[in-house]
Amino acid sequence: MQRARDLSGIGAFKNGGRWNSKGTYMLYTSMNSSLAYLENLVHFDEPDLPPDLYIVAIEIKSSDKLVYQLADDGYPAKWQMHGNLENKIMGDKWMLENKFLAFKVRSAVNPTEFNFLLNPLFPGYHDKIAVISIQQLSIDNRLVR
Repeated sequence: MQRARDLSGIGAFKNGGRWNSKGTYMLYTSMNSSLAYLENLVHFDEPDLPPDLYIVAIEIKSSDKLVYQLADDGYPAKWQMHGNLENKIMGDKWMLENKFLAFKVRSAVNPTEFNFLLNPLFPGYHDKIAVISIQQLSIDNRLVR
């Protein structure tokens, strides 16, 4: 349960992700719980599933001026391709510039919906976001390989 409260972005720092390289802090979140669930499941084969999954609702307590939405024409070519270096360079730059608390980007799994990439190093980060709820989630075996 403690892991579910971790908003530090340490997982992305250690492993990298679609929008960041190893060594760059970033917290990957989704606009709704279904997308968050789907975004997690695509990364696991059945033997590698974590013992517990949680849906954590987070509220951004500050103005929209702290959330940047990437325009549709701003995505790198082949941005949905796993391991696209241009995505990582763009996301690393966003985090380093420290101009925004969050970046709203299309989901590669379902491009009609959005993920939010939070910058844990943004000034006042922990005062601007809050955990609203945490629910343990049972994994439906029909959704795993």
